[in-house]
Amino acid sequence: MSSPTKSPRSVLQKYLMLPKLVRLSRGAPKDRHQAWDTYWAGITATGPGGEVLWDSGSDHEFLGYKDSLLRYLDPALPVVDTGCGHGSFTRALAGVFPRVVGVDVSPHAVDRARAECGGSGNVTFEARDMTAEGAGAALAESLNAGKEGANVFIRGVLHVLAPAHQMALVENLRLLAGHRGTVFMAETNFQGNPVEYVSHLGATTRGIPAPLELAIRGLPMPGHFGPEERERTFPAPAWELLEDGHTAIETNPVTGVPGQDRVPGYYAIVRPRRQAPGQAI
Repeated sequence: MSSPTKSPRSVLQKYLMLPKLVRLSRGAPKDRHQAWDTYWAGITATGPGGEVLWDSGSDHEFLGYKDSLLRYLDPALPVVDTGCGHGSFTRALAGVFPRVVGVDVSPHAVDRARAECGGSGNVTFEARDMTAEGAGAALAESLNAGKEGANVFIRGVLHVLAPAHQMALVENLRLLAGHRGTVFMAETNFQGNPVEYVSHLGATTRGIPAPLELAIRGLPMPGHFGPEERERTFPAPAWELLEDGHTAIETNPVTGVPGQDRVPGYYAIVRPRRQAPGQAI
């Protein structure tokens, strides 16, 4: 059965939000480090009913990834949750793997992650910009990972980075993964424009849910990340694709409308190709 066609009036109503969205986003810091740290410095509540848009407060999304994580990630290696935020997925990973490290560009995010972790013995957090030159090698050294490397979990980070920063991050992940590490990524892959995206998350001309408005006011405009973006940033000569497919990125259930707390997403599991002696990648 085909879905009902939207009326021209309903489409027009949606785009009447555009001037307000422009006004809200105009004040967001241009420097992404400042933007993320300012955002996390102002967060006072996480989980359902909290202020973080992409925090569903449930382990449902993680449980959808669990079988794939267990299938491909070597449990003898540490797992690095890259862009860990307040550490909800870091804590979930720590329930499955022996050693987990949460890393985020925002010191305030790391402080909150430590506070919410409750002193679990197999989890640590640190502030580190994983797009900075040499960050992957430096983190591998601090973990005593050596050439064996570490596993990487990354959820909802690549789609908010500019292409140059995506490439810088991926190069650091390649160095961090070493000879045995594997990278799991799950990213928003909503194909509509920004107005359609915020409408999907519950924004209307009558109002914008508070966690969504907070993100619009303070954070970089997100894009999308799917198979084409993965092929560009994790090119086949350097990376082996082990598994990929569709997923749903679960967000804060702020509206109560079915489906508005689930954003179309893409997941992939990749591993650096081992470089033969004398071979350049």
